[in-house]
Amino acid sequence: MAMAIRAFLMFVLFLFSTQFCFSLYEDQVGLMDWHQQYLGKVKHAVFHTQKTGRKRVLVSTEENVVASLDLRHGEIFWRQILGTNDIVDGLDIALGKYVITLSSDGSMLRAWNLPDGQMVWESSLQGSKLSKSILNVPKNLKADKDDLILVFGQGCLHAVSSIDGEVLWKKDFSGQSIEVQQITHSPHNDLIYVAGYVGSSKFYVYQINAKNGELLKDNTAALPSGTYGELLSVSSDMFVTLDDTRSKILLINLKNGEINYNDNHISDLIKDTSGQGVILPSRLPGIFALNLDSLGILIKVTNEGGLVLVEKINNAAALSDAVSISDGQHAFAFVQHEENKIHLTVKDVHNWNSDLLKERIVIDHQRGNVEKIFINNYVRTDRSNGFRALIAMEDHSLLLVQQGEIVWSREDGLASVVDVTTSDLPVEKEGVSVAKVEQNLFEWLKGHILKLKGTLMIASPGDVAAIQAMRLRSSEKSKMTRDHNGFRKLLIVLTRAGKVFALHTGDGRIVWSVLLRTLRKSEACERPIGLNIYQWQDPHHHALDENPSVFVVGRCGPSLAAPAVLSFIDAYTGRELNSLSLAHTVAQVMPLPYTDSTEQRLHLIIDVNQQAYLYPKTPEAIHILQHEFANVYWYSVDADNGIIRGHALNSRCNGEVVDEYCFDLRDLWSIVFPSESERILATMTRKSNEVVHTQAKVMTNQDVMYKYISKNLLFVANVAPKAIGEIGTATPEESWLVIYIIDTVTGRILHRMTHHGCQGPVQAVFSENWVVYHYFNLRAHRYEMSVVEVYDQSRADNKDVWKLVLGKHNLTSPFSSYSRPEVITKSQSYYFTHSVKAIEVTSTAKGITSKQLLIGTIGDQVLALDKRFLDPRRTLNPSQAEKEEGIIPLTDSLPIIAQSYITHSLKVEGLRGIVTVPAKLESTSLVFAYGVDLFFTRIAPSRTYDSLTEDFSYALLLITIVALVAAIFVTWVLSERKDLQEKWR
Repeated sequence: MAMAIRAFLMFVLFLFSTQFCFSLYEDQVGLMDWHQQYLGKVKHAVFHTQKTGRKRVLVSTEENVVASLDLRHGEIFWRQILGTNDIVDGLDIALGKYVITLSSDGSMLRAWNLPDGQMVWESSLQGSKLSKSILNVPKNLKADKDDLILVFGQGCLHAVSSIDGEVLWKKDFSGQSIEVQQITHSPHNDLIYVAGYVGSSKFYVYQINAKNGELLKDNTAALPSGTYGELLSVSSDMFVTLDDTRSKILLINLKNGEINYNDNHISDLIKDTSGQGVILPSRLPGIFALNLDSLGILIKVTNEGGLVLVEKINNAAALSDAVSISDGQHAFAFVQHEENKIHLTVKDVHNWNSDLLKERIVIDHQRGNVEKIFINNYVRTDRSNGFRALIAMEDHSLLLVQQGEIVWSREDGLASVVDVTTSDLPVEKEGVSVAKVEQNLFEWLKGHILKLKGTLMIASPGDVAAIQAMRLRSSEKSKMTRDHNGFRKLLIVLTRAGKVFALHTGDGRIVWSVLLRTLRKSEACERPIGLNIYQWQDPHHHALDENPSVFVVGRCGPSLAAPAVLSFIDAYTGRELNSLSLAHTVAQVMPLPYTDSTEQRLHLIIDVNQQAYLYPKTPEAIHILQHEFANVYWYSVDADNGIIRGHALNSRCNGEVVDEYCFDLRDLWSIVFPSESERILATMTRKSNEVVHTQAKVMTNQDVMYKYISKNLLFVANVAPKAIGEIGTATPEESWLVIYIIDTVTGRILHRMTHHGCQGPVQAVFSENWVVYHYFNLRAHRYEMSVVEVYDQSRADNKDVWKLVLGKHNLTSPFSSYSRPEVITKSQSYYFTHSVKAIEVTSTAKGITSKQLLIGTIGDQVLALDKRFLDPRRTLNPSQAEKEEGIIPLTDSLPIIAQSYITHSLKVEGLRGIVTVPAKLESTSLVFAYGVDLFFTRIAPSRTYDSLTEDFSYALLLITIVALVAAIFVTWVLSERKDLQEKWR
């Protein structure tokens, strides 16, 4: 009996030990993390809806993504992400089976296999002059016929084979002053027309033999005036453009190889107009579109070279290219806005009396206006023509519309996240908790049997899928209330389109989204740009009564001189509480560590004129700032001139208009780096909300060192002027990297170190008293990572335990940057085999848990590296005491362990940034990585030492306790019976 009990206890111990292992099982993927794939704002789209094969649409985006989407559901069939500088200039389909892309200013031509997206061939097109990029692919569906792909880029015209990408011939225009605008290919006579300008008043056209590239003829004509905008082709030998006053339409005809032109006043075609026109780039046979005072004008070009007004379209938002629906018949679409609806109209290019399609679609007003539309036709069951439209919206979302309904939509604006902040969810009030669904006994038993099979690792693939689905259903991670561990939060992200999304950390769903009015294009703000998003109000004492809020800072243009705009948003509902168009600019936003009675956080916005503006503009905020006036310091970096300055508040502004919330600045110090030897490459500072658990760090032999903890430290990385470019542009002798650690209150340089033969790019992270930075070593031809730790020597004599007990230490004495404390540094460098896109460090609620570096690699994955590997005290042969302290033996390179990738086998394509947020549970940190894709997970650098795992089986624990109690009771009864029998003997 005792042996049976011991065996049972060993079995139970084995079951519970498996719950705490560090590995991630296949069925656990998706429980603590989520991954979302996006594309970005669509620039080009081509439909492929042949009778054979799956119906799809090919798109290219501003994030340099080429993708194939399922027309039924909008899912991604395949996707290729090009490089950051490999911008897609053109997209088309060749031979009915290849997707052709032109990128990198017309220098890279690629063919991708249509079904799976594998690259078939790639051609590098050489040239010596920056020019417009033009892609001309023949409309041929016969896979056995090799047609010419015409590419103009880098000042050269290339004829490329569509089968293998071989350059058949090349015509160089770089030695001539012509600015090529259009290339047309006439398949009837195998002639290519290359048209463009010399200056703004001379028109050139070259006639080239398509078979061998021979120049047959070149003509020039002096135009009556200069031109505005680009040249538009309305047929193979006819072009239109506007004159420099934008009041005349110039029609250029190339009949018989001769250049003929005539000009027509816009006012002669459209009466009662006085505005300036803009020719839209839509390609319609024999027709072009003109935008005039928000009015869409369609003008037909007759065979005799005349212009005829066809139609006026009010509130025209977008116009599609023409699509062929039968021999000689073409259709196109245009969109008109009406409040929260759009009107989609499809017309025959040559027949304006009737509409091929007219639909009204209801669209969420938070998507903004329609920016682009692409149409495709199909044959209905009654043999009539039907149409579907792919619509790109102002917020970068993508919609497919068919039969008056939105078939599917994609929120591809999330591919261009600019900044991220977080917000806690509402407190769960009494009586509003989500009720749990009761399960019958059979389902309960089935669920626990599946869990037991998963624990014993005997579950089949079907069982694994069932376990995962069951866990997702029963998980509370997607509730819209706070949890006691702090895992459930809102990720509030600002996108490049000026739209703000709130994502739930539980499953990544969009809780709300709002397209900000201040960041929409208007007459007052022509080129709005969203800069950053900050926490504005985070109520702790009034969490049940008030909602938190955030605010977005933007400007009306890319220049620093553009005026600033602000938007304040409710973090729970997405409602825009207020918006401001500011009279001043924004160069820097500084959140202050002070809040008012409503728990609104104070911020200073510094403009380009070195004046600071306080927000919120309330008397209470002024009173708080005046009380802390002498404690407000900040710095500014002028990388172009190599200057770093320290600032403080001086007095109220002395302008014509008195503004009590405006303050002048005074310069405290400045550091000027010599331009002939150093250029500022990167800067980094600590997070303002980082928590440090202890200042003391216990070394070997009970020695104690004290971290130099200051939120005013700045890390600066400078490089030699010749090493400012890409890797390999300078020799090791010409390259050096100089790093500084500077106190931004006094301008004191605490540490300086030079890495000879090294250059950028530099990625760095600053935490507590240490900084880790990544760079390239030209001499070793490898990447390196270095660590610098800063310690405070002024507190180094606090090692006597009795002094600490009796309070005779100086640990509680006021800390000031002006006290000029003695500091010492420890540093070490290691090789690292990967290029790095971003570095972040885990953050926890109390700062007790050990740190991990989160490294965004060139492979668009996130690697978790223990900070102990970057300990500057590592030695080749650590002593026993150092081993007990946890110091790892020194190696020349940092290890990359496959199991340390927190993204598992997934990729965050186009990775740009990593954000870490502490949970309430000290062991856990929340991680959000963003790029073209989004990825969220939670990690425990020191394991989950303060909690049970989420899939801990409480039912199994209860069954085990009951079984143990029953076993004890049975054993006791048997033991009593045996004792009684012994006594009777």
